[in-house]
This record gives sequence, C-alpha cells and structure tokens, in this order.
Amino acid sequence: MKIELEVNGKQKSVNIQADTKLLWVLRDELKLYGTKYGCGIAACGACMILVDGVSTYACQIQAEQLVGKSITTIEGLSDDGSHPLQQAWVEEQTPQCGYCQSGQIMRASELLSRNNKPTRAEIIDHMNTNLCRCGTYPRIIKAIDRAAKIMRDQND
Repeated sequence: MKIELEVNGKQKSVNIQADTKLLWVLRDELKLYGTKYGCGIAACGACMILVDGVSTYACQIQAEQLVGKSITTIEGLSDDGSHPLQQAWVEEQTPQCGYCQSGQIMRASELLSRNNKPTRAEIIDHMNTNLCRCGTYPRIIKAIDRAAKIMRDQND
C-alpha cells in the first residue's frame, strides 16, 4: 500500500505492507537512522519520536495510522545540531554509548515544549519511560535542565 506521511516537516511517500511499524518505515524506507530499535515492546524508549508533539514509541505504532499527522524524529529537531537539547547534551557530555540518546532527547523535547522550567522531580517523572543501560541519568537530568535554561534565555 502507498501512504503519505509528514516526517520532519516534509511529505514522504512510501510503499509498505499494511501492518508495518513506523520504526521500520523511518529506518528502512526513509533512511532516518537516528530512531533506534531497542526492545520492540515499548519498554526502553530508544525508538521514541514525536507525533503531533506527543512522544510515541515508533516500534509500536503502524505507519498507516499516522497519515495526516506530523512526525518528528531526532533528525527533525535541527539540521545542524543547534537545538538547545542537542547543545546541552554535548555540553554535559551526556552520552556514554549513546544508543538511547535520540529517544531520550525526543522525550525531553516533549517535556520542554510543555514546561520550560521543570523541577528535577518533574524531569525524572517524565523521563521514566526511557532506559539508559549505561546509567547516565544524572547527566541526562543536568542536560535537560541546561536546555530548559537555554530555551528560556532565547525567549527573553
């Protein structure tokens, strides 16, 4: 079946089987490799993307369900890594292995779009859907806090 998807602000046409998960469309058809396969059961968050601004497990949702919706992947945050979350991730040296980081950033993006001054408890609560097997949680929290400050400064 042929479907049209809006991915990172651009219309994309793909030919897929009816039950194809979005993760495989992104990676195999659209060559957007930032969204990772982690567990396949929505337990780790490595595949986290935004659908109409809401964090969503790409491994669980069928691509055909997203026709008419806006999909944002890590590649869609900025062309050059200048998004405040990406800047903060680098400045805080957040990744260790880095595998989960695109999902972490996408989940954090949802939080900061709704709350530009989250408390530590709010950050921890919001990010509890995403696992980091390397345990860089303290750096993830610091990076989100730093990004929130960058975003507030940009809006002042």
